[in-house]
Amino acid sequence: MRSIKHTSQHGFTLIEVLIAFVILSFGLLGAVALQAKAKQASFDSMQRAAAVALGNDIIQRIRANDRVASITQYNGTFTSNTALEQSRTCYTDTCSSAQIAALDRQQWIRAIQARENTGALDDATVCIENTVAAGNGGRGFNIQVVVSWRGRQEITANAETKKITCGEESNTRRVMVLKSYVYSRS
Repeated sequence: MRSIKHTSQHGFTLIEVLIAFVILSFGLLGAVALQAKAKQASFDSMQRAAAVALGNDIIQRIRANDRVASITQYNGTFTSNTALEQSRTCYTDTCSSAQIAALDRQQWIRAIQARENTGALDDATVCIENTVAAGNGGRGFNIQVVVSWRGRQEITANAETKKITCGEESNTRRVMVLKSYVYSRS
Protein backbone atom coordinates (compact mmCIF):
# COMPACT_ATOMS: atom_id res chain seq x y z
CA MET A 1 0.00 0.00 0.00
CA ARG A 2 1.02 3.42 -0.75
CA SER A 3 1.11 6.23 1.79
CA ILE A 4 -0.57 9.53 0.91
CA LYS A 5 1.30 12.74 1.67
CA HIS A 6 -0.56 15.97 2.32
CA THR A 7 1.47 18.87 0.93
CA SER A 8 -1.14 21.61 1.03
CA GLN A 9 -1.35 23.73 4.15
CA HIS A 10 -4.53 24.69 5.84
CA GLY A 11 -4.70 28.08 7.63
CA PHE A 12 -2.01 30.63 8.41
CA THR A 13 1.08 30.29 10.44
CA LEU A 14 1.72 32.66 13.31
CA ILE A 15 4.52 34.39 11.40
CA GLU A 16 2.24 35.21 8.47
CA VAL A 17 -0.33 36.69 10.84
CA LEU A 18 2.31 38.85 12.59
CA ILE A 19 3.68 40.15 9.27
CA ALA A 20 0.18 41.06 8.10
CA PHE A 21 -0.46 42.84 11.41
CA VAL A 22 2.77 44.88 11.11
CA ILE A 23 1.94 45.92 7.54
CA LEU A 24 -1.57 46.92 8.57
CA SER A 25 -0.20 48.89 11.55
CA PHE A 26 2.17 50.89 9.31
CA GLY A 27 -0.67 51.62 6.93
CA LEU A 28 -2.89 52.90 9.74
CA LEU A 29 -0.07 55.02 11.19
CA GLY A 30 0.48 56.53 7.76
CA ALA A 31 -3.22 57.35 7.44
CA VAL A 32 -3.24 59.02 10.88
CA ALA A 33 -0.11 61.06 10.01
CA LEU A 34 -1.70 62.11 6.73
CA GLN A 35 -4.84 63.23 8.55
CA ALA A 36 -2.77 65.28 11.04
CA LYS A 37 -0.85 67.01 8.22
CA ALA A 38 -4.10 67.75 6.40
CA LYS A 39 -5.52 69.33 9.55
CA GLN A 40 -2.40 71.51 9.95
CA ALA A 41 -2.55 72.59 6.31
CA SER A 42 -6.25 73.38 6.65
CA PHE A 43 -5.61 75.56 9.72
CA ASP A 44 -2.71 77.37 7.99
CA SER A 45 -4.96 77.99 4.99
CA MET A 46 -7.69 79.40 7.24
CA GLN A 47 -5.17 81.75 8.87
CA ARG A 48 -3.92 82.99 5.50
CA ALA A 49 -7.49 83.56 4.30
CA ALA A 50 -8.25 85.56 7.46
CA ALA A 51 -5.10 87.66 6.94
CA VAL A 52 -5.99 88.38 3.31
CA ALA A 53 -9.56 89.29 4.26
CA LEU A 54 -8.31 91.62 7.00
CA GLY A 55 -5.81 93.32 4.68
CA ASN A 56 -8.31 93.67 1.83
CA ASP A 57 -10.87 95.15 4.23
CA ILE A 58 -8.65 98.09 5.19
CA ILE A 59 -7.53 98.63 1.58
CA GLN A 60 -11.18 98.88 0.50
CA ARG A 61 -11.90 101.27 3.38
CA ILE A 62 -9.02 103.48 2.21
CA ARG A 63 -10.32 103.35 -1.37
CA ALA A 64 -13.79 104.40 -0.22
CA ASN A 65 -12.36 107.34 1.77
CA ASP A 66 -9.81 108.48 -0.77
CA ARG A 67 -9.24 112.11 0.15
CA VAL A 68 -5.56 113.08 0.15
CA ALA A 69 -5.85 114.52 3.67
CA SER A 70 -7.33 111.34 5.15
CA ILE A 71 -5.29 108.60 3.44
CA THR A 72 -2.25 109.13 5.69
CA GLN A 73 -4.47 108.81 8.79
CA TYR A 74 -4.68 105.07 8.14
CA ASN A 75 -0.91 104.64 8.63
CA GLY A 76 0.23 102.86 11.75
CA THR A 77 0.83 99.60 13.55
CA PHE A 78 -2.17 97.90 15.10
CA THR A 79 -2.59 94.84 17.29
CA SER A 80 -5.45 93.30 19.21
CA ASN A 81 -4.14 95.26 22.23
CA THR A 82 -4.41 98.65 20.47
CA ALA A 83 -6.70 100.85 22.52
CA LEU A 84 -9.99 101.85 20.98
CA GLU A 85 -10.67 105.57 20.79
CA GLN A 86 -14.02 107.26 20.85
CA SER A 87 -15.16 108.25 17.38
CA ARG A 88 -18.37 109.45 15.85
CA THR A 89 -20.64 106.84 14.45
CA CYS A 90 -21.06 108.52 11.04
CA TYR A 91 -24.18 106.45 10.46
CA THR A 92 -26.64 109.19 11.31
CA ASP A 93 -24.30 112.21 11.44
CA THR A 94 -22.48 113.93 8.64
CA CYS A 95 -18.77 113.21 9.01
CA SER A 96 -15.61 114.56 7.47
CA SER A 97 -13.17 112.23 5.73
CA ALA A 98 -10.89 112.44 8.81
CA GLN A 99 -13.76 111.30 11.05
CA ILE A 100 -14.56 108.47 8.64
CA ALA A 101 -10.89 107.42 8.75
CA ALA A 102 -10.99 107.38 12.56
CA LEU A 103 -14.17 105.27 12.50
CA ASP A 104 -12.64 102.91 9.93
CA ARG A 105 -9.57 102.41 12.12
CA GLN A 106 -11.72 101.64 15.17
CA GLN A 107 -13.88 99.14 13.32
CA TRP A 108 -10.79 97.57 11.83
CA ILE A 109 -9.08 97.22 15.23
CA ARG A 110 -12.23 95.45 16.41
CA ALA A 111 -11.90 93.10 13.42
CA ILE A 112 -8.30 92.31 14.46
CA GLN A 113 -9.52 91.58 17.98
CA ALA A 114 -12.33 89.38 16.66
CA ARG A 115 -9.91 87.39 14.49
CA GLU A 116 -7.67 86.81 17.50
CA ASN A 117 -10.56 85.88 19.79
CA THR A 118 -11.74 83.23 17.34
CA GLY A 119 -8.24 81.82 16.99
CA ALA A 120 -8.01 82.73 13.33
CA LEU A 121 -4.99 85.01 13.83
CA ASP A 122 -3.06 84.54 17.05
CA ASP A 123 -0.95 87.48 18.24
CA ALA A 124 -1.78 89.51 15.13
CA THR A 125 0.09 92.70 14.25
CA VAL A 126 -0.89 94.80 11.26
CA CYS A 127 1.25 97.56 9.76
CA ILE A 128 -0.16 100.01 7.24
CA GLU A 129 2.07 102.30 5.26
CA ASN A 130 1.06 104.48 2.36
CA THR A 131 3.37 106.70 0.41
CA VAL A 132 2.77 109.22 -2.33
CA ALA A 133 3.43 107.62 -5.71
CA ALA A 134 5.54 109.38 -8.29
CA GLY A 135 3.54 111.38 -10.81
CA ASN A 136 -0.18 112.14 -10.77
CA GLY A 137 0.38 115.44 -8.96
CA GLY A 138 0.66 113.83 -5.54
CA ARG A 139 -2.79 112.25 -5.83
CA GLY A 140 -1.68 108.64 -6.20
CA PHE A 141 -0.72 106.51 -3.19
CA ASN A 142 1.07 103.18 -2.90
CA ILE A 143 -0.46 101.28 -0.01
CA GLN A 144 1.21 98.38 1.76
CA VAL A 145 -0.60 96.35 4.40
CA VAL A 146 1.45 93.77 6.30
CA VAL A 147 -0.39 91.24 8.45
CA SER A 148 1.83 89.25 10.81
CA TRP A 149 0.65 86.48 13.14
CA ARG A 150 1.88 83.50 15.11
CA GLY A 151 1.43 80.13 13.46
CA ARG A 152 1.28 76.80 15.26
CA GLN A 153 4.43 75.08 14.01
CA GLU A 154 7.92 76.41 13.44
CA ILE A 155 9.11 77.47 10.01
CA THR A 156 12.34 78.83 8.59
CA ALA A 157 11.82 82.26 7.04
CA ASN A 158 13.60 83.18 3.84
CA ALA A 159 15.71 86.33 3.47
CA GLU A 160 12.82 88.39 2.04
CA THR A 161 10.51 87.52 4.91
CA LYS A 162 13.18 88.31 7.51
CA LYS A 163 13.42 91.87 6.11
CA ILE A 164 9.79 92.57 7.05
CA THR A 165 9.74 94.32 10.41
CA CYS A 166 6.03 94.16 11.21
CA GLY A 167 5.33 91.94 14.21
CA GLU A 168 7.54 90.10 16.63
CA GLU A 169 10.34 88.01 15.12
CA SER A 170 9.98 84.32 15.95
CA ASN A 171 10.22 80.87 14.40
CA THR A 172 6.44 80.65 14.16
CA ARG A 173 5.78 84.08 12.61
CA ARG A 174 3.71 84.15 9.45
CA VAL A 175 3.52 87.23 7.23
CA MET A 176 1.11 88.33 4.50
CA VAL A 177 1.96 91.46 2.47
CA LEU A 178 -0.71 93.15 0.37
CA LYS A 179 0.14 96.05 -1.92
CA SER A 180 -2.27 98.31 -3.76
CA TYR A 181 -2.52 101.68 -5.46
CA VAL A 182 -5.15 104.32 -4.75
CA TYR A 183 -5.77 107.40 -6.84
CA SER A 184 -7.38 110.03 -4.62
CA ARG A 185 -10.17 112.33 -5.70
CA SER A 186 -8.69 115.46 -4.16
